[in-house]
Amino acid sequence: MMSHQFHKFWLKITAIVVGSFGPVFFLGTMVATAEPARWTLDLLSWPIDGATTYASADTRFLSALTGGFLLGWGVMIWCLSVWAYDKAPEAIRKSVLIGTLSWFVLDSAGSIASGNASNVLFNVLILLLAVGPLWRSAKA
Repeated sequence: MMSHQFHKFWLKITAIVVGSFGPVFFLGTMVATAEPARWTLDLLSWPIDGATTYASADTRFLSALTGGFLLGWGVMIWCLSVWAYDKAPEAIRKSVLIGTLSWFVLDSAGSIASGNASNVLFNVLILLLAVGPLWRSAKA
């Protein structure tokens, strides 16, 4: 049985899952530290073949934007779990769920359109981990 307390806990898991990609992509902004971001993109565009590079300044800039958005989104989810969830648990649950599903749809569509359909499988795994029990309403 899903309780509000368990959902509140799981929001922190969601925040960590989402936010943990931020520092990885931030590292991609600098040539000397780009390898974790480069490797992550290589993994997500399976197979790992070394074809993904961070040679372009545009890629490093996009990595800065991505890292910032992901860290900010993760921090926001954490803050919602701490400061707002008790006041509006169902609204917070639905908001995080819809936001995560929106990411999934657009990211997956973009992955397919860019020739990286393998990322959809990784997206499914991340979606299941991030959403966990938030699929269903909690019992009071």
